Amino acid sequence: MTDQDNANLNAVYVAIDVAKNKHDILIRYTNGKQHSFKIYNTMAGYQKLIDAAKKYSNEMIICGFEPTADYHRNLAYWLSTLGCEMRLISSLSCARAREMLYKTWDKNDRKDTHVIMYLLENQHSQPFYDPLLENIMDTQEICNTYQQVSLARSRCWHSLLNHYLTLYFPEIERFLHNSRSEWFCRFLLKFPTPNSITRYRQDTFIKRAWDVVGRKVSKQGFLENLYELAGNSIALPVEINSPAVETFKLQIARYMDLTKHRSQLEAQADQLLSSRKDYQLLRSLPGIGPVIATIILAESGDLMRFKHYRQYLNFCGFNLCSKQSGKHVGKYCLSKRGNARLRYAYWLAANSAIRSTENSFRNKYTRYIKQDPENADLKRKARTAVAIKMARVAHAIVKKGQHYQGYYEYRCET
Repeated sequence: MTDQDNANLNAVYVAIDVAKNKHDILIRYTNGKQHSFKIYNTMAGYQKLIDAAKKYSNEMIICGFEPTADYHRNLAYWLSTLGCEMRLISSLSCARAREMLYKTWDKNDRKDTHVIMYLLENQHSQPFYDPLLENIMDTQEICNTYQQVSLARSRCWHSLLNHYLTLYFPEIERFLHNSRSEWFCRFLLKFPTPNSITRYRQDTFIKRAWDVVGRKVSKQGFLENLYELAGNSIALPVEINSPAVETFKLQIARYMDLTKHRSQLEAQADQLLSSRKDYQLLRSLPGIGPVIATIILAESGDLMRFKHYRQYLNFCGFNLCSKQSGKHVGKYCLSKRGNARLRYAYWLAANSAIRSTENSFRNKYTRYIKQDPENADLKRKARTAVAIKMARVAHAIVKKGQHYQGYYEYRCET
């Protein structure tokens, strides 16, 4: 028995079933006694918990809880500052243990505390990584806000394409090449409908729109073509000053604001992390830019806390698993039990890397699909394999403190 095991035997265990307003508590003292009660999610409730845990002695306190939304964060931080050891209990472990202990799928809060206590005592838990104590709170909040702004921006963009442009100016969509075209939004704010263009003579329109469309090859011809399209448009003949067009312009302005906020968050994240060595190391990987590097650090925290890259792959959900019983052996597939946002970040980085030239990730993708380059399923598997390699390499370069150095394999044809 190790010293850690001996220390745990003399510890006070606290099982917490987290909720929004009330938490169910089960305490097991070193003398074997147990105490169940509820606390409110207030400072008075927190103090009641710590007083109850120290009722008989001042032994080490080990608290276990199943994460529920963000309701556990405040209590976990407060207990951590008082020297309590905080342990995470997996939701999947709770479900399986509850079925094993009670032979039923029925659940309630008091029963859940006994399940958490069972898992905590048998060391089926993992350390809680508090973002505020580990100084990654700012990075996480920037990353979360960036995601929310991006989702809102995408919804607004799809609304513009599929509703407003379809009704008020369908022909102009052919000039939209990417969602970062600022000139396109500025032009629509000034000329939202074909009537707002054709009410001017062609030369007057070209003069008014010359500075709005930005730099263009053959700008004169581009604007003349646009004027001709407006004259033959199938758009609904709504009035320029109507409430319908005003709502259209409101959505365009909202989209531009969201784009501006997203760019500000990108610059803020780069400024916040530029002095960190792990950020610069991740940026050296092909396919990883400021945004993806921010997501990786926000979701992973300190990559050095994973002693082996397999632990990191498990955390990401990139570990392989299969079902086997008797002579039946199922196919291996990703467990997907880890962090979905991390998997998505590495998937985006892998797709970017394989589009680049001369790097080992592209080389792996090419070798993977060599047998059947047109097989869509094989391509998907190859991209997944490259994403897994990307996560493994990211962990390695941060752990060793070395920038990524690409290697290239050439085979001489005989």
